[in-house]
Amino acid sequence: MNSTRTVTIIGGGLAGLTLGIALRHRGVPVVLFEADRYPRHRVCGEFISGRGRQTLTTLGLDPVLFESGAREAMTTRFFTRAIKGPIRPLPEAALCISRFVLDAVLAREFRRLGGELREGERRVCHADSEGVVFATGRRPCPKAGRWRWFGIKAHARDIPLESDLEMHLVANGYVGICRLSDDRVNVCGLFRRDDEAGAASSRTAMLKGEPGSLLYQRLASAEFLTETIRTVAGLDLRPSLGGDHSECRIGDALTMIPPFTGNGMSMAFESAELACDPLAQWSCGTTDWKEARAQIANQCGYAFHRRLQWAGRIHALMFLGGLQPALMTWLPRFAAPWDFLYSRVR
Repeated sequence: MNSTRTVTIIGGGLAGLTLGIALRHRGVPVVLFEADRYPRHRVCGEFISGRGRQTLTTLGLDPVLFESGAREAMTTRFFTRAIKGPIRPLPEAALCISRFVLDAVLAREFRRLGGELREGERRVCHADSEGVVFATGRRPCPKAGRWRWFGIKAHARDIPLESDLEMHLVANGYVGICRLSDDRVNVCGLFRRDDEAGAASSRTAMLKGEPGSLLYQRLASAEFLTETIRTVAGLDLRPSLGGDHSECRIGDALTMIPPFTGNGMSMAFESAELACDPLAQWSCGTTDWKEARAQIANQCGYAFHRRLQWAGRIHALMFLGGLQPALMTWLPRFAAPWDFLYSRVR
């Protein structure tokens, strides 16, 4: 392919770096701007499941990720305040890896392939600028309805787990725990509060949950690593796909899926893969920018629309406190409904 036009990527998170790597495999010149520097901790479940793993395999990234400490997850378990659900096998193996490691590995691979990575630089581009892809992360939303959504993440040691992934439901949120390498686990929570609630609790206290709960018991002896603690506020969990934006977007800049699905990282990788071919065609002049942008929007819409709808429905049910014990205790006991719902959010 004789590529002559450069693709500019704004944002060096999962989607931006993966797109840069995919384009460099196609010989496309790429400049990527990242305001931060690597390595860095991010609020993230650090859990890759579903089709995103196929993207990593296609790009030949599996070996370097496993060499860097990635580990497979095979089982999951749901908890309410006082009830343990059964341990369930995941329909397919997921991948757990620290974002501190993962982002740095992807940045190194992008540079190795000849991509130009400008760390510590911000680039402001007009929405209609040709060849510019926005992979800038979440869309800030101070308030969604009566709620404000925010996330907290930390790594910890000395946490015994009964499955590779645990999901604990609390009154106004949920906390996911997954195994990493070096005897660490990632503890990541999504919480909501209304304008009157305030935020008096410390970040680690919120992750530990209510005293007496199974989550609190699980994390009672945990050693939280303070340098890994991160928070993010103003999360917008309302579905938003390509047709809603004038710019070319991928990853969380395009849309977010409720974190309980474990599919957010996967969608970042998938959206990058879907964007690669139209951008490569634009780079070599076989299509114009308007058409390339429309193809990316349409392909992402087709890939994610149903997934986002199902995730939104299940997410709403998880906050109906009276239904939590029944849903999380009985649903995972039966393979058919469990596999059905799992397939709808992957």
